Amino acid sequence: MTATAGSGTRSQPGGPAPATPRGRRRPGLVLAGSGVALLLALLVGVWVGALPLAPGAVVATLLDHLLGPLGIDVPGGLSGTEEAVLLKLRLPRVLLAALVGAALAVAGAAYQGVFRNPLADPYLLGAAAGAGLGATLVIAYSPVQSLGPVGIVPLAAFAGALLGVGSALLLGAVTGGSHGPTLLLAGIAVAAFLSAGQTLVQQKNTDDLREIYGWLLGQLGKAQWSDVLVVLPYLGVSCLVLLLCGRALDVLAVGDDEASSLGVHPGRLRLLVIVAASLATASAVAVSGLIGFVGLVVPHIARRFVGGSNARLLPVSLLVGGAFLVLTDVVARVVVAPAELPIGVVTAFIGAPFFAGLLWFGARRR
Repeated sequence: MTATAGSGTRSQPGGPAPATPRGRRRPGLVLAGSGVALLLALLVGVWVGALPLAPGAVVATLLDHLLGPLGIDVPGGLSGTEEAVLLKLRLPRVLLAALVGAALAVAGAAYQGVFRNPLADPYLLGAAAGAGLGATLVIAYSPVQSLGPVGIVPLAAFAGALLGVGSALLLGAVTGGSHGPTLLLAGIAVAAFLSAGQTLVQQKNTDDLREIYGWLLGQLGKAQWSDVLVVLPYLGVSCLVLLLCGRALDVLAVGDDEASSLGVHPGRLRLLVIVAASLATASAVAVSGLIGFVGLVVPHIARRFVGGSNARLLPVSLLVGGAFLVLTDVVARVVVAPAELPIGVVTAFIGAPFFAGLLWFGARRR
């Protein structure tokens, strides 16, 4: 990792590209288009599946439930069985996919901005390894499956992700580098240690390997309204904090000394962004498992349209990330129907070639 978060230089060789004239001219149009893309993706997500639902009837049913409390009846809705599929199975799954995709994408964009490194992703500081260890431990050893309406695996994954990130931050602080390469290396060390612990547990509990690997590869098939309601406050607060930090990150990009002279405290800003992005990642991982490439690839897609300004990049990444994961989940549902692919497999098939293409085109321009 050659780019450091603590240097005072104006630009970094590997950092995000500066805003392009096109992005500066049309940020509002791009943001509106991203919102429309997310809405269309949500509609496709509830229409498509093993039981196809008529688009018009889906819209009528949703409007009927929204306007019903106002005394407005919307005819032409779904039948009883189809309505149950929509409201109890498909809609919570689609909304959860949108929330998870949005959180991972905006967290990835924030990490790339604060570390000035285009290869930074939401799992950078040990969140994935910690979540994996937490989920593996309860799958292998927990005698209960839930605590009230909340599953025990998401709770353990959330706690593990926070433990991983907290350990990386603590290790980075005690070694004298709370940001930059030292913190990145601390995250690598913590992730390696936690991954080793997870492997040890797996080897001692081979009967649970299928369930463990199913979680590690990402899953949204068991999504329930309780998952959406439990994760929504954490994702909402963390994503809002990141969006509000966009302009401050743009100021920080010109250098620490210049940022300080403009009233931005570099150390506090980096800590706030890292904590908020890590909370968003931990919350997303807790309910979806490990879904790779969303936080790495989506910010690059958004950057093509709005440039490198974090004030524009973060909201567009959030919307595009939600749309991307909803559509990816549709592919996971239908490509081998009636079975399902783990969504993490689909994002890897899409993300790895895409990212390789970005690297190839970048190398050709140099």
